[in-house]
Amino acid sequence: MDPIKITCLIEAGFDDAVVKVSSSDNTHFEAVIVAREFDGKSLLARHQLVYQTLGTLVGNEIHALSIRAHTPDEWQQQQG
Repeated sequence: MDPIKITCLIEAGFDDAVVKVSSSDNTHFEAVIVAREFDGKSLLARHQLVYQTLGTLVGNEIHALSIRAHTPDEWQQQQG
């Protein structure tokens, strides 16, 4: 699985999200997603929103996915 394809799938599921996906082996991935849809959502709910964009790829072509899901305000605070 290509990180670019995963990036495109996640971006398609959110309005104006910033998405960065990386992988060293194309089966284990790290994703940073900044999206307004995460506002007011728990960590679990945020992850569920991301998994919905990927469907059955998670657990199959995507063996493992580490997710960092932030609202734009949270991301701005982290970036200082």
